Amino acid sequence: MKSTEIDLHKELKKYFGFNKFKGLQEGVVKSIISGNNTFVIMPTGGGKSLCYQLPALVLDGTAIVVSPLIALMKNQVDAIRSLSSEHGIAHVLNSSLTKTEINQVKKDITSGLTKLLYVAPESLTKEEYTAFLKSVPISFVAIDEAHCISEWGHDFRPEYRNLRNIIRNLGDVPVIGLTATATPKVQEDILKNLDMSNANVFKASFNRPNLFYEVRPKQKTVEGDIIRFIRQYKGKSGVIYCLSRKKVEEIAQVLQVNGISAVPYHAGLDAKTRARHQDMFLMEDVDVVVATIAFGMGIDKPDVRFVIHHDIPKSLESYYQETGRAGRDGGEGHCLAYYSYKDIEKLEKFMSGKPVAEQEIGFALLQEVVAYAETSMSRRKFLLHYFGEEFDEVNGEGAEMDDNIRNPKKKTEAKDQVVTLLKTVRDTRQLYKAKEIIFTLTGKVNSTIKAHKTDTQPFFGAGKEYDEKHWMALIRQVLVEDMLLKDIESYGVLKLTPKGEAFIKNPESFMMTEDHNYDESDNQATVTAAKSSGVTDEVLISMLKDLRKKVAKKLGVPPFVVFQDPSLEDMALKYPVTTQELGSIHGVGEGKAKKYGKEFADLIARYVEDNDIIRPDDLVVKTTGANSALKLYIIQNIDRKLSLNDIAKAKGLEMDDLLKEMEQIVYSGTKLNINYWIDEILDDDQQEEIHDYFMESESDNIKEALKEFDGDYDTEELRLMRIKFISEVAN
Repeated sequence: MKSTEIDLHKELKKYFGFNKFKGLQEGVVKSIISGNNTFVIMPTGGGKSLCYQLPALVLDGTAIVVSPLIALMKNQVDAIRSLSSEHGIAHVLNSSLTKTEINQVKKDITSGLTKLLYVAPESLTKEEYTAFLKSVPISFVAIDEAHCISEWGHDFRPEYRNLRNIIRNLGDVPVIGLTATATPKVQEDILKNLDMSNANVFKASFNRPNLFYEVRPKQKTVEGDIIRFIRQYKGKSGVIYCLSRKKVEEIAQVLQVNGISAVPYHAGLDAKTRARHQDMFLMEDVDVVVATIAFGMGIDKPDVRFVIHHDIPKSLESYYQETGRAGRDGGEGHCLAYYSYKDIEKLEKFMSGKPVAEQEIGFALLQEVVAYAETSMSRRKFLLHYFGEEFDEVNGEGAEMDDNIRNPKKKTEAKDQVVTLLKTVRDTRQLYKAKEIIFTLTGKVNSTIKAHKTDTQPFFGAGKEYDEKHWMALIRQVLVEDMLLKDIESYGVLKLTPKGEAFIKNPESFMMTEDHNYDESDNQATVTAAKSSGVTDEVLISMLKDLRKKVAKKLGVPPFVVFQDPSLEDMALKYPVTTQELGSIHGVGEGKAKKYGKEFADLIARYVEDNDIIRPDDLVVKTTGANSALKLYIIQNIDRKLSLNDIAKAKGLEMDDLLKEMEQIVYSGTKLNINYWIDEILDDDQQEEIHDYFMESESDNIKEALKEFDGDYDTEELRLMRIKFISEVAN
């Protein structure tokens, strides 16, 4: 059928039941039907597959669709078969088929029945298949998930690299590339690799105005924070992404224990369980799926209301694609990511075994993620800029859907610093990446700077009154304002744009926002979390401290033996009124709650009554004891008087981590008898001296103890003695 004879709207209605095309679909369909090479960049949920399915159904011959995922192909084939009375209208050709099935596929293609043939790239390399496909009319080849071609894509597949040669082999057929995530760098890579520089390019907007973007610091209380967040969406659907299978299982359990219907999903589960969990989510038998990125490929649930990243992903493409699973029906979608630089360091460690070229790309992609998390400018503007799209953060659609815009940080005039920065890029001959530019500005030397003799130049150190973090933040903002760009060929090298050159000649006001600073010390996390939400009840805290003093005096022990400060702060946040509820307070176990809890619970109950306080019952987060197996192991082996070094080694722990676990055990009210170990390292007099110190001290702080003993004992000895002391005196 010739393109001129086809009434596209009639065909659209006939096959898909729609009255009109969405977005760029019509233009793409016309381009394909006219036999042009076509490149389509369209965010997930934009209706990408219809772009090649409709032309395939109306053109003569069979269209070949190359796709990386078997599950995805199967979904699509089922969907097409449901549009037609002919089962053979669409087929999959891959390694899972039997001889008989393969013959049936060939028969349907030869007879002209099959309009769409889905193949994995590996299948196309098989001689028997290519020989057969050469002998039948092919309408076009569509390459879905085309970013797999580019090693700069987040999902690089080496076998995709060879597609150009395979397609040439099939004769002169039009090529269609489709992707849901493509930065300018990836785009260029795809076009070059498929040898389709003459392609018609269609690029839809990447802006999803109904999605709200938020990043929070990842602290020790992250599970509690997630539970509180989900409880605001009672009965609604959401996805939580984690990087490891272990974390997926842990979080799913914590949610279940806290009354949220959730299931885990990762590649370690058998196929049957995975399919069941996916169906439960689609059919709304459960609200939340906790998953590794193995999940969501081909999931088309329109009403996902939130996507949480427990761990920050490896690239902004992944992040965009995963958050893009929220709010596909145009309703609200909250995208919340937890960020800590420690996670980034972990990801960098994972990469260290890979080939150097791959590491470099991985690091560059990770740096973009760091930039997104730490920036305090409009997150939407930042994301869209990454995908090569301009966004007006004042009047653009969805401009206010962003934590940084709702809680803006203060801005400072940085006109002169921008000029210094741009001149430094110019005067170092536009050869450097951000790191070297920052070193040049702050007057630091490394081998690259030495090699180019930059350290001998008059401008070296021109910006040393500001620190590296400040310059990094400024570079990010100047990039987004298009005064600098990252070179596409040697990605990461900063180049001046015409706008940047104009700014040097004629500087104007540039208001800079300071980056977020997420590196709060970990032990403060609980306290900070409480304070930042402004809910710790100061009046109750002082009452609890008085009671603690009274109880401690009666028992003749220091106050910290009864409950530590973070525990009291948590009580003033959650108002537990029974000893059972006290058990879910930070640092309080069942034993401790039984031993000291009654008076504290009674005091809080009276206080709640007298002050008409509405208790946040949703704040009591139960733990699964996901860690309890480890704790049990430690308790049992200390009972067996096993060497602490051996216990740590058996569980792959550093001594510091083992001591932390032991401290948690005794502070929660369980006894540990470690005399057998301490007797080896300290004599009776030394033990008595440290015991008396803790008995008379106001605090159990190790730093203070170190100061008091002035080098007589090291940290480990004091921590071990503190464990013995709490175990004997408190428990």
